[in-house]
Amino acid sequence: MKRTLQLAAIAACCCMPYAAGTFAQEAYPSKPIRFVVPFPPGGGTDILSRIVTNKLSERLGWQIVVDNKPGAGGNIGLDTAAKAPADGYTLVMGQTSNLAINPTLYNKLPYDSLKDFAPITLVSSVPLAVTVAAKSQFNSLGSVIAAAKAKPDQIVFASPGNGTVAHLAGEMLQHAAGVKFIHVPYKGAAQAMPDLIGGRVSFYMSSLETAMPQIKGGNIRAIAVTSAKRSSSLPDVPTVAESGYKNFEASTWFGVLAPAGTPQTVIARLNDEITKVLRLRDVKEKMVDGGGDIQTGPAAFAALLKNDLPKWSAIVKQSGAKVD
Repeated sequence: MKRTLQLAAIAACCCMPYAAGTFAQEAYPSKPIRFVVPFPPGGGTDILSRIVTNKLSERLGWQIVVDNKPGAGGNIGLDTAAKAPADGYTLVMGQTSNLAINPTLYNKLPYDSLKDFAPITLVSSVPLAVTVAAKSQFNSLGSVIAAAKAKPDQIVFASPGNGTVAHLAGEMLQHAAGVKFIHVPYKGAAQAMPDLIGGRVSFYMSSLETAMPQIKGGNIRAIAVTSAKRSSSLPDVPTVAESGYKNFEASTWFGVLAPAGTPQTVIARLNDEITKVLRLRDVKEKMVDGGGDIQTGPAAFAALLKNDLPKWSAIVKQSGAKVD
């Protein structure tokens, strides 16, 4: 009898770590989640992040704290997330710029896009818009190009930072049109928009998430979009390709990631809950083009990132853009 009790006690002790682990996983999250946004408040990345996090909090009661960490084209925020504990309590909204472009644009990055993160799911993929001030003299992309040809180096285009898709799209446009623009990088869209509205820059390559509120408010106008097809949010605005630059296309995607090594059970839970949120009608209505045509889930996100790294590397090299 004594021997039986000893064996039972040993078996119970052996099961305790498993039981504790199971309980911890079932209790996730048991404390606030830090959601890193690698750009300032008010820009497209921030807007999209808050749409997702607010709905998660509303549906599940999760406490999610948005932490804006701007700088270096999104590198500071991504690095912050990469070095955080892999416990599911630090997430980051990555995008094409800092995950697929910066590895080529910068001589050295403090993180590895493929090794230092665990993709959770894509949340959106949308085109950019070539935008001008409401009172701008430019009423078409053709008029911007004509001015650039007539006055070389006098047309200023703004972007939310070196290495962003917006920056590279501007580089692609001047290469396609055979003109030269003056590029002015800002720390984020919220910093660039006042100068666009005030006419201090000629045009701004903007994410549609950032541009739409200002377009609806009558502060700026879109004269072209960078997708292969017209945006459903701006059906009357022609594409860059329709404006005379065949096969021109540049879109930007956004996705949620965690530090590499985050437990798969946590990744699966987050993917499941975020995907449910993205399917909600009221969320789609808040997102430009309903979030675009995306595949959700860790595998789809990882595959896209792996494919986009060489694609954007070639574009960066072709443009000659470089950031030290």
